Amino acid sequence: MPADKKDVRAANRGGARVPAFVKNLRGVKNWKEVSAWLEWRRIEDIECITPDQAGVARGKMMPSKKFTSNTSLALPSAPFMMTISGEYPDDGNGFAYPEGDGDLKLVPDLSTLSVVPWEEDPTAQVICDLVHQDGRNVEFTPRNVLRRVVAAYDKLGLRPVVAPEIEFYLVRKNPDPDYPLTSPVGRSGRPIGGGAGYSIAGVNEFDELIDDIYHFSEAQGLEIDTLIHEEGAGQLEINLRHGDPIELADQVFMFKRTIREAALKHDIYATFMAKPIQGQPGSAMHIHQSIVDSKTGRNVFSNEDGSETDAFFHFIGGMQRHVPNALVMFAPYVNSYRRLTQAASAPVNNKWGYDNRTTAFRVPRSEPNGRRVENRIPSSDANPYLALAGSLACGLAGLIEKIKPDQPAGTAVNKDEIDLPRGLLEAVQLFEEDAVLKEMFGASFVATYAAIKKAEFETFMEVISPWEREYLLLNV
Repeated sequence: MPADKKDVRAANRGGARVPAFVKNLRGVKNWKEVSAWLEWRRIEDIECITPDQAGVARGKMMPSKKFTSNTSLALPSAPFMMTISGEYPDDGNGFAYPEGDGDLKLVPDLSTLSVVPWEEDPTAQVICDLVHQDGRNVEFTPRNVLRRVVAAYDKLGLRPVVAPEIEFYLVRKNPDPDYPLTSPVGRSGRPIGGGAGYSIAGVNEFDELIDDIYHFSEAQGLEIDTLIHEEGAGQLEINLRHGDPIELADQVFMFKRTIREAALKHDIYATFMAKPIQGQPGSAMHIHQSIVDSKTGRNVFSNEDGSETDAFFHFIGGMQRHVPNALVMFAPYVNSYRRLTQAASAPVNNKWGYDNRTTAFRVPRSEPNGRRVENRIPSSDANPYLALAGSLACGLAGLIEKIKPDQPAGTAVNKDEIDLPRGLLEAVQLFEEDAVLKEMFGASFVATYAAIKKAEFETFMEVISPWEREYLLLNV
């Protein structure tokens, strides 16, 4: 039976206990349990969503009764070939816009069903996979790209474990893009300043907003490990618990939505741009990675005596060789490369080291069973599915090819020569030329993603910047 309306409203916003059968649907395999869940919460509408190449939620909304009636769901392929500005790339280099733009089937992953806690009317959401009409996975969609990489590990009897850390800025509302972003006003009534890394007072400036983030997250079954204030003015970081890559990518996908909605409730913006404010640090999405044996559950990075295994070094070797070629998956926009500069406190090298935050690949201090490699290159604007797929694919290539890494860096290396591509077009070219990555991700994804990034660069080149007006207008 449906619960009392007052209880439902509180539960849907993360503010009340609910029965176990309606709290978490991980592992649900039948529609009967889904129907009971929807009925108890008096859900009226369902958002059937899936991430596009940018990580933007695309999909359809429908009444819950239609959702449970086994209605066939479909989307055209066009949204997954669209640039961030809503345009389409030209055909070429293996990319071709599909004739007729035929429908792709949306297949709900019932284990992701959760409430939409910021909606006034009882609403639920579910993440969907995309398949062709004959049931084949659509190769070029982000969730399927990550699923393909995880399956490659599974064939070797391995299971990747990841833990993302996501940084973002809170900024004042800015409806006019010609004006720079500025820091918000906290509860003190003063604009937030920088240099507040790990400041509890900095977090407390946004107590009510953070409470909403926690409540919204709890209502959706999203697990926050820690939350801190980062170095930038109004810059926060959320760390997630480690787990399955697809589940964690789903969580980052939902967290971004959640944080933006919570911020809007408090009349400010939350932005995941890599470099939103000039003179402030950039925002990263660091990825902690370990690999376990599927049968034994043992961390394959550690020997029984606690020492590092060959697999550990090969994983790092693969990261060093292939991450520069996959950079466009970690730094997907022109703005991303503003973060990857020596002055931005971001790794600009291809080195690794033990507990060395100036390297691209850091090995944190841990017990042998927790040994892991942190990829510090991805920016927070990256699609979480593609960033995880790219990072894990590079490590897997190292395991397969038995690539040996360089010696670990024992000193600060972030002021050395920049080892990474310096711009979007260079990164795209390296991406297209890496045959190993093309095999890992599938040729259709590589062609589609590269075409989108080239088109986005051309759109960017149409915009005249303030720098050009400042220094060229009257001087050249």
